[in-house]
Amino acid sequence: MQVVNKKWSLEKFLEVRKEVLATWPTGSDPMLDLDVAVDNLKKLPAHKNFALKLKEAKAQGRTYIQPRAGVALVSEHIDLMRHLEAAGADFLPATIDSYTRHNRYTEAEEGIRVSQSEGRSMLNGFPAVNHGVKACREVLDSVNVPMQARHGTPDGRLLAEIIHAAGWTSNEGGGISYNLPYAKSISLADSIYYWQYCDRLVGYYEEHGISINREPFGPLTGTLVPPSIAISIGIIEALLAAEQGVKNITVGYGQCGNVIQDVASIVMLQELTDEYLRKHGYHDMFITTVFHQWMGGFPQDEAKAAGLIAMASTVASLAGATKMITKTPYESIGVPTKEINAFGIRESKMVVSLLQDQKMPNSSLLNIEKEQIRKEVSCLMNAVYELGDGDLAVGTIKAFELGAIDVPFAPSKQNQNKVLPARDNDGCVRILEFGHLAMTQDIKDFHKGKLDERAKAEGRPITFQMTVDDIYAVSYGQLIGRPAKGKK
Repeated sequence: MQVVNKKWSLEKFLEVRKEVLATWPTGSDPMLDLDVAVDNLKKLPAHKNFALKLKEAKAQGRTYIQPRAGVALVSEHIDLMRHLEAAGADFLPATIDSYTRHNRYTEAEEGIRVSQSEGRSMLNGFPAVNHGVKACREVLDSVNVPMQARHGTPDGRLLAEIIHAAGWTSNEGGGISYNLPYAKSISLADSIYYWQYCDRLVGYYEEHGISINREPFGPLTGTLVPPSIAISIGIIEALLAAEQGVKNITVGYGQCGNVIQDVASIVMLQELTDEYLRKHGYHDMFITTVFHQWMGGFPQDEAKAAGLIAMASTVASLAGATKMITKTPYESIGVPTKEINAFGIRESKMVVSLLQDQKMPNSSLLNIEKEQIRKEVSCLMNAVYELGDGDLAVGTIKAFELGAIDVPFAPSKQNQNKVLPARDNDGCVRILEFGHLAMTQDIKDFHKGKLDERAKAEGRPITFQMTVDDIYAVSYGQLIGRPAKGKK
């Protein structure tokens, strides 16, 4: 499939839409008629519009809170959402089940049936496609804050149709960020095409006066992803969305652990996304940021896990992130109860409330990290446009084919998986192996120098063992995977 970064015509969108709506019976709901959907969305109260509430958060300089959560049955999901709203969630999610993420709706239907008979959720999320527009609208009507679908779906077209028609005014994902970390064999050309459809749908609503938020998934694999790689992919997905008519975009980033690097990353994520959108002619955009609390292994001890959540909340607030996605102290144990999920919300809310009038002051260390991120992102973005001869979609596909962009530990065959990260002596995530990453020699020298400092301090060579040690370190209660004392 040849995919280019060009806005779909209305005729093309409507033609493809017929096929999308025919893929499952809930796609025939009269509420999916675009005139009906537009009319219903225009009646949505402003306080339930995700995009408008993000504007409120940014204007106030506050970090709003959103959890992850989702269960199989509508009544139980409503109960869960009400519980999390009462705990202080500013935005609510429906984390979508894994069958739906892979368009396996028949199995999701069976999961609903078994959940009903068992009296508990037998799915790891909310099967929105199977429940359909009316049920999704029932969820929204039961709460007083905006709803968003959070999932991991390479082809989320029917899901997007259903949740937006139901009044959920935000959808997470993108053709890269919801493919490489979640799928093995789906081509980037296909997933970018699928997400162009999702973005063109939002663009259609924007053309009819309805503001809807789109949110690329920032953490990617969630494991020591160098900031410049995550930020570049966020910028690419923002640009792809903007071309299809999206106006309100939240770019994301997953906590890496070093406070200075994390603050610098959020600041540059906002700054560089704004810059690239303006540079390529998208001037009427509203961009916000979301900070994801630690996405790697959590300590099993609840108090230590709570400490990690508090640290993440501190960084998000000091960095000025518009929104933060929360975790729970049960993260290493299993699916959290609604009570412990609410605990994580209240804990996070307390920290950002205490810090809402404070921001990280400028410093030489902060400026060094910001400048380094700018240099690296510039290299990656230049490579994408050069490889695509000016076309972002074409260049993105070629960049991953050649390894010019490469995401550590992604399961996808579309990714070369030759980049290896490791922490430096201060805990910043650096690049140990570059593979074919499109970065200049001075950037490579910077990373090597930082890792040399750690190797010297620890009395060991720079090897893959550093990467392994760092992957497990936080779950053991430390940031850097230092070797045991006296052991090299």
